[in-house]
Amino acid sequence: MASDELFVSGHRGCAGCGMADAVRMVLQEAGPNTVVANATGCLEVMTTAYPETAWKIPWIHAAFENAAAVASGVDVAFKKLGKRENVNILAFAGDGGTFDIGFQALSGMLERGHNITYVVFDNEAYMNTGIQRCSSTPPYASTTTSPAGKVILGKQGRKKPIANIVAAHDIAYTATATIAYPRDLRNKVQKALSADGPSFIHIFSPCPTGWRYPSNMTVEVSRLAVETGIFVLWELEGGDIHNIKVTCKPKEKRKPVEEYFRLQGRFKHLLKHPDIIAQIQKEVDEKCAKYEID
Repeated sequence: MASDELFVSGHRGCAGCGMADAVRMVLQEAGPNTVVANATGCLEVMTTAYPETAWKIPWIHAAFENAAAVASGVDVAFKKLGKRENVNILAFAGDGGTFDIGFQALSGMLERGHNITYVVFDNEAYMNTGIQRCSSTPPYASTTTSPAGKVILGKQGRKKPIANIVAAHDIAYTATATIAYPRDLRNKVQKALSADGPSFIHIFSPCPTGWRYPSNMTVEVSRLAVETGIFVLWELEGGDIHNIKVTCKPKEKRKPVEEYFRLQGRFKHLLKHPDIIAQIQKEVDEKCAKYEID
């Protein structure tokens, strides 16, 4: 782990921002010989209000949709200059810039085989522009464009399984992580950076503002997502989806999903609908059975 902080304090992130902690951990493992291409979003806005910056490494602001394309250009440029060795190139983006708007650029980067680690910080909505629905938003979560009310009970449709879709590109390394399990996250960053070819890490990043929970509960919310089986921590070396390895399982029997929902205002309407909670629990149970999680 690098001794010096590369993502410094004083930025404008919300209290309890899960993404800020995740970025700090990633850069501690990557070290100073790192270049970041960062898509438009919360991370860009909160860290680079001119003339200040929270970054102590080379950092490039990319448009919402093309962090992967900009990182690809950096990779090619370093190779042309003969300086590619021992440089970590990272693409950072939120779920909006990855699951939706930036997916084409991401897929192209993976297909071309650039030696880049792409990290998506997933707070399950377009938080920077007003908490709008995204394909990363889980079923029944209330957002400003899928509000829970008489017509619908929050977002309709499932959450896009982005890490599984990325793994289907047959890349060197794919993983999921969250700040509640820092050692697991750090190990995965090390593996991603040492992989021969493209790598991808999906980091679950709770947002107290958009999810409506007290800012001191970010780690607890993140941990509950794993303990309930809503978010599974796994890694895959190579592209054979049958070789997925679960890296952290609940120490005891999985907790009911209702415990996770109760902490968040975006799900409070579900507490009046035990039938829907039962349906979600059944779906989570089925998913966990596939991963052999009790």
